[in-house]
Amino acid sequence: MIDRLTKRIKELKAPVVVGLDPMLPYIPAQVRETAFREHGETLKGAAAAIEEFNRTIVDAICDLVPAVKPQIAMYEQFGLAGMAAYKQTVDYCRDKGLIVIGDIKRGDIGSTSSAYARAHLGHVQVGQNTFAPFGEDFCTVNPYLGTDGVQPFIDVCKAEKKGIFVLVKTSNPSSGEFQDRLIDGRPLYEWVGEKVAAWGETAMGEEYSYVGAVVGATYPKMGEILRRLMPRTLILVPGYGAQGGTADGLAPYFNEDGSGAIVNSSRGIIAAWKEEKYAAFGERRYGEAARQAAADMIADIRRVMPSGSDR
Repeated sequence: MIDRLTKRIKELKAPVVVGLDPMLPYIPAQVRETAFREHGETLKGAAAAIEEFNRTIVDAICDLVPAVKPQIAMYEQFGLAGMAAYKQTVDYCRDKGLIVIGDIKRGDIGSTSSAYARAHLGHVQVGQNTFAPFGEDFCTVNPYLGTDGVQPFIDVCKAEKKGIFVLVKTSNPSSGEFQDRLIDGRPLYEWVGEKVAAWGETAMGEEYSYVGAVVGATYPKMGEILRRLMPRTLILVPGYGAQGGTADGLAPYFNEDGSGAIVNSSRGIIAAWKEEKYAAFGERRYGEAARQAAADMIADIRRVMPSGSDR
């Protein structure tokens, strides 16, 4: 799957992933009202609104970007109905040819970590039948518990030809409370980055490893250091746009040939209809607003990619 993702990025010349994080305020009134008329103002009604909203967004951007990243918490907050909407979203995106990165940030040990890996990337056996419960292509993993927590995911990735993105340096303001702490004179995020590179050597695709890394766009100097430490690691870069990351800070995340990174934007695309820049589209044309925002982001990132890349 890592080879498919990197190939698709090159084909589209779009190192961009759209985060499908559909909070109810992002969903236009007419979509919510239709869902509530059928299901009431219930958890099921909220889930129905999310599904319809996502379908419109996906239809609008599926030919522009290689991948989407649904954040599971935005669905899980609506209980079982929300989790059903998550699964429906994953399936719909894959039907549209998109690669799906499940933003689940799981991390545990032993059989628990193995169960998470099977649920999201692998298969489970029920009697004589085998099922892929959620069916994402990649997922995000928290490495805080060490190799015990990550290795079960790597094992499933090898078996299924799928991938993970390990949290290394996250984009949030307080990430430094732990991630920047010095250990033997070096920040923790460097130690984690080196471990990600080592894990990745055991699970290589053609150019990049099945084991990717999450490095926030809000810390470009650290991104430059981590790029050197993880030359064969695909970096998932959150924090562009709404969180303060800019295209001008993204060049260090790429290798010299312009590969090696994929940049995420969530509400900056899916809720573009609420922004003044895209107000002309109006609430009912929210899918078109999202498409324009995605196209603008792609152009913005192409502008700063290394000169060795085919822009």
